Amino acid sequence: MTRIAITAAGHRFIAETNPDAPQTVAAFLKLLPYQQKLIHVRWSGEGCWVPLGDFQLGVGFENHTSHPSVGDILFYPGGYSETEIILAYGSCSFASKMGQLAGNHFLTIVEGKENLRKLGTTVLWQGAQDVLFELA
Repeated sequence: MTRIAITAAGHRFIAETNPDAPQTVAAFLKLLPYQQKLIHVRWSGEGCWVPLGDFQLGVGFENHTSHPSVGDILFYPGGYSETEIILAYGSCSFASKMGQLAGNHFLTIVEGKENLRKLGTTVLWQGAQDVLFELA
């Protein structure tokens, strides 16, 4: 497993890659360091997402789920909704205005999990935050 540092809203997290999503992990690692904006989800509950529009990572569905646990990070390759990355900081059921979605669980936060709720509420109440993914 590869360790990824994630920095957002003054918090630093360490995530490990998920061996059950090898294609998503390999494609994402090629993007590092990767910086985007993190915004609060609209339909999924307690989560933050990186909207990616028409961006294509070049992967399909692998170990996709609609119900990420706290600290799980999913990549949605697009289809019914735009391509996105979603990070669960609490109770989360991945969805869009089109209905339920499923994304590839490719990263899991293993350090700093205790600050995920703080990150989520910061994004909710203060708006979009820069997020940086890089090798740890």
